[in-house]
Amino acid sequence: MIEPGDRVLLVGEGREFFVKAGAGTLSTDKGQLDLAPIVGASAGDVFTTHTGAQFTLRVPRPTDFFTHGKRSGAPMLPKDIGLVIAYTGMSNRDEVLDAGTGSGIAAIYFGGIANSVKTYEVRPDFSALAAKNIREAKLDNVEAIAADVLTATGTFDVVHLDMQIAPEYVAHAYTLLRAGGYLACYTPFLEQMAIVVDTAQERFCEVHTHELIEREMTRSKRGTRPSTSVCHSGYVTIARK
Repeated sequence: MIEPGDRVLLVGEGREFFVKAGAGTLSTDKGQLDLAPIVGASAGDVFTTHTGAQFTLRVPRPTDFFTHGKRSGAPMLPKDIGLVIAYTGMSNRDEVLDAGTGSGIAAIYFGGIANSVKTYEVRPDFSALAAKNIREAKLDNVEAIAADVLTATGTFDVVHLDMQIAPEYVAHAYTLLRAGGYLACYTPFLEQMAIVVDTAQERFCEVHTHELIEREMTRSKRGTRPSTSVCHSGYVTIARK
């Protein structure tokens, strides 16, 4: 059931609106829609604008926060987040440390899977925005911390770094991991990837780097072919302790 202030998606007429339930009006080119009746509603309920246009209610998932959530920069793409989840075997038993929070998108994905997530961001303004997105995702197992991850303590099953990585960050991640745990580092450039790999190989027993190429298929009356959009994003290094 939708509560006041909850983020919801209204989908219809070829459009999507990411809004908060409660007092207020959504103005669209298809008419105005009162947001108050959304409180108490459920996914699948239909709401109608004053012109008769219909919109179906959806409860947002992590993919919707990637698309519609407020950003402080470019987040990791879902394909790379998925690679981290798959190659670390992240599960509901895991305690996860994330660093380079940004907008909190990766932390939101991880929070839907892991037992707990602590996400560190050195910029307080970025951390505050991420905390807002995390609250709107209704994840009480994710904590946004405005600090350098080098100050982090504790023991974790997975450590994920999406930031400008120096050797000391890889070394510190090693000390935070349980035996058998995984470090995952996203790096956009080969030079950064080399720093991660060279440092990790001195400590970790398994180190592998992946570049995940994604191609969306487009279909038209003329035929079907891969999209011409860019399919490369970066490199993900997975190291096991």
